[in-house]
Amino acid sequence: MNERIWTAALVVIGDEILSGRTQDKNIAQLASWLNVQGIRLREVRVVPDVEDAIVEAVNQLRARNDYLFTTGGIGPTHDDITVDAVAKALGVGVIVHPEARAVLEAYYETRGGLNDMRLRMARVPEGAELIPNRYSGAPGIRCGTVFVMAGVPAITAGMLDALTGTLEGGDPVLSMQVGCWVAESEIADLLSATERTHDGSQIGSYPFFREGRVGCNFVVRSTSQDVLDACAADLAERLEAGGWPAIVGGIS
Repeated sequence: MNERIWTAALVVIGDEILSGRTQDKNIAQLASWLNVQGIRLREVRVVPDVEDAIVEAVNQLRARNDYLFTTGGIGPTHDDITVDAVAKALGVGVIVHPEARAVLEAYYETRGGLNDMRLRMARVPEGAELIPNRYSGAPGIRCGTVFVMAGVPAITAGMLDALTGTLEGGDPVLSMQVGCWVAESEIADLLSATERTHDGSQIGSYPFFREGRVGCNFVVRSTSQDVLDACAADLAERLEAGGWPAIVGGIS
């Protein structure tokens, strides 16, 4: 088992997220993708389309994590300022990437041509590499351990797919769910004792109210399949012993 824990942070950029006009879906898909890569998403910050706010978030979060991702603000309009802000945070200039320009020229050849606004999507911090985008042509950007990605979830998913297997990480996080019709406050000590018994495990409690009853789904996580299986089985046994029937797989 790889003891090293690799971490990542995400900066979600956009006034539309903060105003509530758009609901962010990238947090969940990035977290899931990172888990498979053996990397934990540790922090998320949502910031407006303000250069200083983006610069501050990028520098703070990249300083305490192995990787930093940003989503949003890399389109063709005047308020898409993420590239400029990331370049400023990294202390480099902004250039038009020749490969990105060629990709965009090919993409827009039958779509009205590459104008000045569309060319903005070829701008990158100096020294950056490109992340392929099979959906809309405009590539994502990799600056070492900083990854600048689209805000549109489907496009972000494609960029993540292109990055699969290219980042150094640890052991993937595995999970198993156990459900029970019980208030989490009744079994807080049981959960803590179970987790302490199985070194390398974590138990998350997710309560809900349904059908006039209070219930919980407990998600057991570990990087070891053996630890995961043992912890989940132990949790189910303890719940049963306490008079709370456990539902392996969770309550849907």
